[in-house]
Amino acid sequence: MRQDELSPAPGSKKSRKRVGRGDGSGHGTYSGRGCKGQKSRAGYKMRPGFEGGQLPLIKRLPQKRGFTNIFRTEYSTVNIGKLKVFKSGSEVTPQKLVDAGIVKTLRYPIKILADGDIGHPLVVKANKFSAAAKAKIEAAGGKAEEVGRAVEAN
Repeated sequence: MRQDELSPAPGSKKSRKRVGRGDGSGHGTYSGRGCKGQKSRAGYKMRPGFEGGQLPLIKRLPQKRGFTNIFRTEYSTVNIGKLKVFKSGSEVTPQKLVDAGIVKTLRYPIKILADGDIGHPLVVKANKFSAAAKAKIEAAGGKAEEVGRAVEAN
């Protein structure tokens, strides 16, 4: 194969639309611009979202601005102060948090937050810890272990 033998794939090249070249071309008379009006004139430019002076959609619906990240991870949060119900030295797992009624379901991963105080050592196993929560657990003589997410069939 030589360079002069190469050609584009059939149907990939399309000829340019030549407007204003007579009625026989199919794009004569108004050249695809319709009749009269601002959009038919030369030099027409309009910013995106302009609605001819009508209050634009973006201003009519101000609550619709911004966006929601659909990939965001929702956590069931547990404050350290709620872990007082467990005995000193016991192991706190996500399942034990559900059994104690602190967390409703294991559908979401569990994150331990630092609000409140814990007076006795505990081995806490959760999916995530805030830095302050980890420090408080370890200061009380306990241990904070991050565990992977268990697949839950709810």
